[in-house]
Amino acid sequence: MMPGILRKSISCAVALITLSAFFYTISTASSANRQQEDHMKNSYKQQVVDLLKSMETGAPEPAMIINPEKYIQHNLAVADGLAGFSAVLKQLPQGSAKVNTVRVFQDGNYVVTHTDYDFFGPKVGFDIFRFENGMIVEHWDNLQKKPETANPSGRTMLDNITPIIDIDKTESNKILVQTFVKDILVNGQMEKLAGYFDGDNYIQHNPHIADGLSGLGVALEAMTKQGITMKYERIHMVLGEGNFVLVVSEGSFAGKHTSFYDLFRVENGKIAEHWDTMETIPVRSEWKNNNGKF
Repeated sequence: MMPGILRKSISCAVALITLSAFFYTISTASSANRQQEDHMKNSYKQQVVDLLKSMETGAPEPAMIINPEKYIQHNLAVADGLAGFSAVLKQLPQGSAKVNTVRVFQDGNYVVTHTDYDFFGPKVGFDIFRFENGMIVEHWDNLQKKPETANPSGRTMLDNITPIIDIDKTESNKILVQTFVKDILVNGQMEKLAGYFDGDNYIQHNPHIADGLSGLGVALEAMTKQGITMKYERIHMVLGEGNFVLVVSEGSFAGKHTSFYDLFRVENGKIAEHWDTMETIPVRSEWKNNNGKF
């Protein structure tokens, strides 16, 4: 028979080995889950980029990611369902379309793209795709005619490619940007404006506005003199990944019902950069689907 102290030592060793194996299993499973989530993110992003590119290439395979039984379309110029998407492609003269997606990010089941388009004329667009059970089931977008010249600071609506970082700050950045849009653009609390920025360090890609808060001030003053009003009435969607946050809003510009898509880059808790598109929402009688813009 083994001495008592030896039996206790062996029991402790067995317990430690069992415990270590348990935690190793949990750690391995968690790591595998993280890898699977990362792969799914990259997969969803690439599938969306490939789908948009198929407008240029004519490749049929990327469209297989669209659920043929359920595809809710919010582009009001396109009929609902997969048939509506296919009809648009058929309208394009062969080889005429150009598609270059310059940035893409993902928030849960939503993938957001920022794309340089040329179909029926040069355009800049944001697209949002929602996935369900691994397939695309819903689409929103906002398109604006691409200007021929740069803005007063020499910037375009798409330039300055920066990486997605600060993934751990995604939620706090979304809250920051949503609060900014609500305070400043919806409620007009301009006394809070400076608190959202690092002095005058603000990169602006709107085609009519120069960099910095000073550039924004000049543009707003010019709009007022011309009698042009811009009003954000409500926020419909806030999507983000890391330092990038997109806000989808509804309002009016120059008296016309308008959809605003504003993309912000956050740096050290302050808004550092902005891209946007504005699109006039057509009257209901011109809609090709009944899903609404938002």
